[in-house]
Amino acid sequence: MDLGSSSLASTAPYHPHARTLAKMAATYKDAGVDLDVYAESMSRLPRLMHRTFSPRVIPSDGGFAGLFSLDFTGKLFARNYSNPVLVSGTDGVGTKLKIAQITGRHSTVGIDLVAMCVNDLLCTGAEPLFFLDYVAMGKDDPARLEQIVQGISDGCVLGDMALLGGETAIMPDMYGDEDYDLAGFAVGVVEKKRLINGKMINEGDVVLGMAASGLHSNGFSLVRKVINDAKVNWDDCPEALGGSSLADACLEPTRIYTKALRSVQSHYQVKQVLHGLAHITGGGFEENLDRILPAGVDAIIEPDSWDKPPIFEWLQATGNVADSEMRRVFNMGIGMALVVSEFYAPSIAAQISDLGIPCVPVGKIVSGNGKVRYSDVPA
Repeated sequence: MDLGSSSLASTAPYHPHARTLAKMAATYKDAGVDLDVYAESMSRLPRLMHRTFSPRVIPSDGGFAGLFSLDFTGKLFARNYSNPVLVSGTDGVGTKLKIAQITGRHSTVGIDLVAMCVNDLLCTGAEPLFFLDYVAMGKDDPARLEQIVQGISDGCVLGDMALLGGETAIMPDMYGDEDYDLAGFAVGVVEKKRLINGKMINEGDVVLGMAASGLHSNGFSLVRKVINDAKVNWDDCPEALGGSSLADACLEPTRIYTKALRSVQSHYQVKQVLHGLAHITGGGFEENLDRILPAGVDAIIEPDSWDKPPIFEWLQATGNVADSEMRRVFNMGIGMALVVSEFYAPSIAAQISDLGIPCVPVGKIVSGNGKVRYSDVPA
């Protein structure tokens, strides 16, 4: 659409209210997207991807898709799958990102992104293979993007998976200049005969709890409300937190359980000792562990059987939050639940604890109707 060329201006009749419209040369930069800055952002990312690559990654820098070989070509590390099943999952970080944006601390939320996806994959018994990310920003910021993807890269190293690719979208007007959002997608593989789906769970099994690093990535709308209502600042250091600031405690990255669970699976290569796995996220035990329970059993959880990170007690006391609400919103200090036979429970708990993740019995499986119950709540 021509908004007024010089020829039109010269031939138009004079009118005292007429205006000459200068021709506009619109650019993407004028619309809020600077392609030169975007190119700088992209130039910072390949090294963060390459550090996560395994020999199964087929290099394809500059291509339209990432390439990953399901098996190794060399005999030494070959998996020799007989009936492989691909496992996939996707997730985000939620409003924990608002705290990162308010405090200007962006280097760990990428770990949260990977963790939320890979910990779900692990519940099937899968070996994580690769990860892809999606970063949406209101304004391109190469340094901030590099911090975010550094965290994603770190998470992939912890999760033993390749950061195979991703997408960075600059969307002015959809997001504020300081805002961004993250989403991730993970793929793993498991032999069909080794698939963990909860069907092996029996009465008499023990529920082991693997310690969370803190809040992980759920319940942050309530976290922010408690902190806002209390009129405290993110750099405040409540005595209950032992010297840590609220930002430190709330931004503690989600623990990734890949290496510990893979170690247990490698130790028991013949017998399937893990009868069920549940990633404890929003909804707590009641809305996560019950997803894998067979119809004929219940899980009774002993709520005082593990140590809880102090951030939970501080939030509950400061916000006057009921026990039932805390248990429904937060993980309460347990990030992964394992259902195992009573015979193997002590050995598995010791192996995981030796790897630096506290792991203790937190409940038992009894006859029931496929529900999770707390021992201190009347049936």
